[in-house]
Amino acid sequence: MKRLYFKYGVMGSSKSASALMTAFNYRQKGYNVLLAKPSIDTREGRDVISSRIGLSAECKVFSKSKNLINFVKENGGADVVIVDEAQFCTAKQIDELKELTLNDVVVICYGLKTNFKSELFEGSKRLLELAESVQEIKSVCRCGSKATMNARVVNGFVITEGKEIQIGGDEKYEAMCFACYKKYQKEQLPQTKNS
Repeated sequence: MKRLYFKYGVMGSSKSASALMTAFNYRQKGYNVLLAKPSIDTREGRDVISSRIGLSAECKVFSKSKNLINFVKENGGADVVIVDEAQFCTAKQIDELKELTLNDVVVICYGLKTNFKSELFEGSKRLLELAESVQEIKSVCRCGSKATMNARVVNGFVITEGKEIQIGGDEKYEAMCFACYKKYQKEQLPQTKNS
């Protein structure tokens, strides 16, 4: 039996870049790799996974209602399935990915652990429950501490209310440590070079 891996990190921690590099490495060794993402992620185009550092690749997309065992079969099967933005999967889809490992398929999921309210996403929760390997991809806060929070920023303030899913990147979110996450709920963030 192969394993289910969950590699998580905050926004901007190079999860997508890691997914793309992992796909490249497996393909270079002759493995049949299926690179996929949930259809809700439309930031870089429907069938593209793209990283902030400039790496990108075509991928297959699936909806929340799609059975992922059937999805893999419909796309020619795979030795390795790599899912980016796995937090947007349903718990049932994570169960299906786990079941794929019974058929000697390596499944590697990349995604956020928690939303902007610091609550687990449905897909991430199930991955934490089922994955044989859970690995954090670390990132840093603007203050230099380890970033653990996915802060949603509106008008320079961290907000903690609103819809769970709001697709966006650096224009809407910033990775922060817990202290800054709490501080900037009350104070406006100072301008940065990127602002």
